[in-house]
Amino acid sequence: MGHFIEDVINDIQNQDINFDEITFVLPSKRAGLFVLKAISKLSESTGFAPVILSIEEFIAELSQLHQVANSELLFRFYSSYLSSEGIKDHDDFETFMGWGQTLLNDFNEIDRYLVDPDKVLNYISAIKDLDHWSMQHEQTPLMRDYTAFWKSLYSLYETLNTDLLDDQMGYQGMLYREAVNNLENYIQNHSDRHHVFMGFNALNNAESVIIQELLINEMAEIYWDIDDHFLSHKKHSAGYFIRLIKDQWRYYDQHPFKWTHDLYKQDKDIQFIGTSSQIGQAKYVGELVAQLEEEKNRLDNTAVLLGEEGLLIPVLSGLGESLNDINVTMGISLSNFPFTSLLDSWFKLQLSGSRYYYSTVLELLNHPLIYMLFESDIGNISKSVSDEIRKRNLTFLKLKDMQSLAGESHSELIDLLFSPWNNNPLFSLKAIHQLVFRIKNRLTDNKESNKITLEYLFRYHELLNSVENLIEQFPHLTTVTALFQLFKHLRQNENLDFQGEPLAGLQVMGILESRVLDFDTVIITSVNESILPAGQSYNSFIPSDVKREFGLPSFHEKDAIYAYHFFRLIQRAKKIFLLYNSETDALNTGEKSRFLTMMKLEDIHDPKEIVIRPHIPKIESDPGIIEKTDDMLALIREKFKAGVSPSALLQYIRNPFDFYKNYVLGVHDIEQVEEVVAANTLGTVIHETLREIYTPFKNKFLASEKLKASKSSIENIIRRHFKKFFREGDLSRGKNLIVFEIAKQYVVRFIDSEIDSINKGNRIKILGIEENVIWEMNATEIGFPVKLKGQIDRVDEFNGVMRVIDYKTGKVEAKDVHLIEWSDLTTDYKKYSKSFQVLMYAYILNGNSGINFPCEAGIISFKNLNSGFLKFTKKDKAGIGAMKDVEIQAETLKQFESQLIGLMKEILNPQNHIIEKPV
Repeated sequence: MGHFIEDVINDIQNQDINFDEITFVLPSKRAGLFVLKAISKLSESTGFAPVILSIEEFIAELSQLHQVANSELLFRFYSSYLSSEGIKDHDDFETFMGWGQTLLNDFNEIDRYLVDPDKVLNYISAIKDLDHWSMQHEQTPLMRDYTAFWKSLYSLYETLNTDLLDDQMGYQGMLYREAVNNLENYIQNHSDRHHVFMGFNALNNAESVIIQELLINEMAEIYWDIDDHFLSHKKHSAGYFIRLIKDQWRYYDQHPFKWTHDLYKQDKDIQFIGTSSQIGQAKYVGELVAQLEEEKNRLDNTAVLLGEEGLLIPVLSGLGESLNDINVTMGISLSNFPFTSLLDSWFKLQLSGSRYYYSTVLELLNHPLIYMLFESDIGNISKSVSDEIRKRNLTFLKLKDMQSLAGESHSELIDLLFSPWNNNPLFSLKAIHQLVFRIKNRLTDNKESNKITLEYLFRYHELLNSVENLIEQFPHLTTVTALFQLFKHLRQNENLDFQGEPLAGLQVMGILESRVLDFDTVIITSVNESILPAGQSYNSFIPSDVKREFGLPSFHEKDAIYAYHFFRLIQRAKKIFLLYNSETDALNTGEKSRFLTMMKLEDIHDPKEIVIRPHIPKIESDPGIIEKTDDMLALIREKFKAGVSPSALLQYIRNPFDFYKNYVLGVHDIEQVEEVVAANTLGTVIHETLREIYTPFKNKFLASEKLKASKSSIENIIRRHFKKFFREGDLSRGKNLIVFEIAKQYVVRFIDSEIDSINKGNRIKILGIEENVIWEMNATEIGFPVKLKGQIDRVDEFNGVMRVIDYKTGKVEAKDVHLIEWSDLTTDYKKYSKSFQVLMYAYILNGNSGINFPCEAGIISFKNLNSGFLKFTKKDKAGIGAMKDVEIQAETLKQFESQLIGLMKEILNPQNHIIEKPV
């Protein structure tokens, strides 16, 4: 036996039947091309081609109805739902879409399997009533609405069918039921036609009745493609449906069964290939195809079958550009194209109201298709607008804000994107249409390289037109939210189909597209449980036990359908590569399909089992190292001469990489919108507030009455400084409002603590507030003068003792400013950074203007105000009993100077490279 189609054509020729008298009926339209090819190849004379129909086309011809498009069907069903009796409170269209499609699926199955709709739908209603509140005497309105809905199912079915039949239209199930009703008339009027059904497996009841009647009336014959192994094995799911047909059809009491064969047991090269991740499968498919092309030179009898549609793009990318002949039968869902994500972002922005959240604005502006529209001679306006939003810290924006930011150059585009849709679906559709044409016009300049993008934009153009027509015809869709839900529903069913040479080269297709076709070499991907077969997942209101009761298919039958298609592909093939994802993650168990286990347990073939593991290079854990060059050292010297602060030196102690990147190269992170007040912004606001409050007291002793008086202005001062440093961020709600209140509390509590200290008899004189100090240090060990600079939060005199104070808004404890060994000061950032900072301030201050010894240096922590002034303390040892010295003398600063010079020498030493530290 050769290929199935060729065997069928040979058999027909042997019966001496003219092909122009035949109507071929196939499981799919695609197989018709291969039938024509086989006829032209095997026929010895010229003649007219036969009629070739898919089963859906044949049913439509029999039914004499026009099949309504799925999008229009939803609208028509909603009209029927509104006019149906028995339901008082109707759902809006948006809610209806959530369950309407599921109910249509059930109506389809009921009709295709010729089940009495009255019986099954009222049966479901009775079950729901019994399950819930049938025994409850007093029912709430919710209970009554719930039971009324289930009781109305048959009424909905009848109303929809009546409405559609009035317009000579129907959904797929209706066409099947009407085809059965019209069958007798068809047989009388087409007695001269000979029908050939080939390659079928699972038939619904309507198909079964139609085919049997045509067979009994000698108007047809049917060819099955089933292996003896599957048919004779009573438990093998691949033969489940054909076994039932062979046993139950009366036709086979007097006619031979065509055909069975014994091909599955022939020698085959079968490989089970486990790969880690879906992308791993796609890459390996590319390697297999390249290897096969090298071996065979051409791939005319080779097919890649994709278990999952989402693998199409990765697989095509993995095949490479060197492959000449390739035909892709599958289409790519519109959901997978960039314009879909653009629409999602745009709807998200518009559904937020007329005040747009900055992240949705940036998401839209930075989408590649939008970004290119903002190109101009002076640069990309989208980028400049995004930068300005971050710079000004704009959290919420309106249309006028966007117009102001973009200026006049792209005002029309800004208006198009950010003018509110005002919950008007038709206005929204017109805006989307305008954007489609703008993108299309921009891409047309380079049409050749933008072919696919232009193609799917055209598909969206068609989709938009159809939706616009439906909205005008049916006044159901009244909100933008409902429009968005409709788009999400429709785009799942809309595909962009590829064009190629269908009869030559490598074939790439889905499992269902392979019906009737045979290949010598097959590569099947995603042979995982819950994919092949799909498992117990179906979208239906009909419970499984009710399906069994009325003979409707459940997941068991669907598993058997997958089994047939899978094993039929293998039975004639000589080389079979079966790939599965072996990776276990949140969405995938890494379990290979039961079909692979069945093949192994049959002990007919000896499949090779391979697990492909990606080569993961060994990553050394050595820290990053940057060698110091003469240019780098010269740059560091220049920086030191210009001025180095405690924060820069502490950055080196923390991680030399950050010091090099930020301080030496001046590279900083991209400024982001500060959605919630950051800790550094809070600190800056508090510092600036205290500067403003305490500046009038400079060189004066603090007076409690004047401090009390200053408290009344705290809120206004804080608000002003937030306006300056948080810029246009919103302080009126949420976390930011809490932070604002925290800032007030910090300042108020601090001033209260000062007042309390004064009232206890302490004398506090302010010597400096937020003082910018700088001092040039002449250290011979370094070889050039180094400027040290810093901003000291406060210098005061407390009961005659000078204090150098640094404010911290975070929590600091006394142990954080304790030091035992001087050598630790420049090595452990986490423990000693605060001690280093206050000592360096004291050191600069002493060099700059001199200080009165002894003095003190330390921290005031706003989260730990009860602990007061936390003084730098030198301890002679750790633990209990240590001697503590809080006084800073000349000797203290000399010890610090020694550590400071050592740190600078390390930074300037060409032998000490920049080595990354873990942070």
